[in-house]
Amino acid sequence: MAVESQVVPRAPGAVPLLGHALKLWRDPLGFLGSLRASGELVRVDLGTMPMYVATSARVVNEVTVKQARNMEKGRLFDRVRPLVGNGLANSGGETHRKHRRLMQPMFHQQRIAGYASIMSERALALTESWTPGQEIAVEQVMSEYTIETLAETMFSADLGRPAVEAVRRNFPIILKNMLIRAASPKFLDRLPIRPNREFDAAASRMREVIDEVIASTRKSGQTDQPDLLSVLLSARDADTGEALTDTEVRDQIVTILFAGTETTASTLAWAFHELARHPEVEKQLVAEIDEVVGDRPVTAGDIPRLPAIRRVLDETIRLYGVTMLMRRTTTEVELGGFTIPAGAEVAFSLYALHRDPELFDEPDRFDPDRWLPERKAGLGRDEYVPFGAGNRKCIGDAFSWTEASIVLATVLRRWKLRPVPGHTPKAAASAMAHPDHVPMTVLPRDA
Repeated sequence: MAVESQVVPRAPGAVPLLGHALKLWRDPLGFLGSLRASGELVRVDLGTMPMYVATSARVVNEVTVKQARNMEKGRLFDRVRPLVGNGLANSGGETHRKHRRLMQPMFHQQRIAGYASIMSERALALTESWTPGQEIAVEQVMSEYTIETLAETMFSADLGRPAVEAVRRNFPIILKNMLIRAASPKFLDRLPIRPNREFDAAASRMREVIDEVIASTRKSGQTDQPDLLSVLLSARDADTGEALTDTEVRDQIVTILFAGTETTASTLAWAFHELARHPEVEKQLVAEIDEVVGDRPVTAGDIPRLPAIRRVLDETIRLYGVTMLMRRTTTEVELGGFTIPAGAEVAFSLYALHRDPELFDEPDRFDPDRWLPERKAGLGRDEYVPFGAGNRKCIGDAFSWTEASIVLATVLRRWKLRPVPGHTPKAAASAMAHPDHVPMTVLPRDA
């Protein structure tokens, strides 16, 4: 039996006018992780606007699967609309279904196998560019790798150096300010405060660069290539025969760049950090890589035969996953036993869900062996959802798994990465719990 929405337990610590916004600004990850203590569904106030946060696997599943038809994209996606427009992450209904059908073939297993050779070549070139004793900023190196690899695999009509540089320069700004914008009270939306200015300027530069790529590709007439840009430029609606507009094409491209870079780069940076802290796990991975891959390049066929790498990636994503996602109810719905009105903002944090002590023993401890078949047998499929669930599940999950596995296997076979003394990486809230800085020294594996 549902109860009225006004008795949903309210998180402690709200202040006049700003509500809980200050807590979200100052310590978003800590605040989101603390909400579970208040209940499975908790009210958080962004200024005077209530937001209902699902904190348990059961209620998150209600939001993403059982009540998905009664939800649309929420405030977080409204706030990134200047960047991704009406792309796959933001669109709904028939538009979302149509565009997903157009893009799905680019992420089929056969295509992924083809991308894997490019990923492997680039990962090998990266390892060959390092020298013994060199200090690298792992988060930056992995970001550059994922950006350039995505550009090469998704866009055979070369995005060009200016576009890659624009992504590298502007995405960190966008990601840093995204959650602040989503958590800001509405009266701050139009104020020229620094987060608003920085986000709007970076989003504008990104749109301009991608618009130039689309225009030049159309002008060249080379729209029959087997890449995502060409697929979108040549696509026709099955019913009307209409082509996508340049704006629709740009929105999809920026969405893929947005989703396909930071998540993988962040995961890899944290993985190398954790492996350096747990040499026994690293030793296990190296032995597996030596046995399966040997001295040849890593291929897509190797991925299923590297289960220890998969466990490390699962554990890394569990610890440092998606910070917060939001939906908006389109009609009155029941969530967690409460009746939530139409037009309400509903949020959930996979970062907090995956650190729930009721689901995971010692949830803050890095323990890849928790993913061994005999240990994960009691974990429900709704309790670990690294790429979301339902019809909104990330379209590029297989792409990301393949890329991260290839990079780990290629780097670990040749190098040991060890922390530079004086800095301990801290999780900064953006789309993922991104590391602020991961300085490491490159040492030969056989030393």
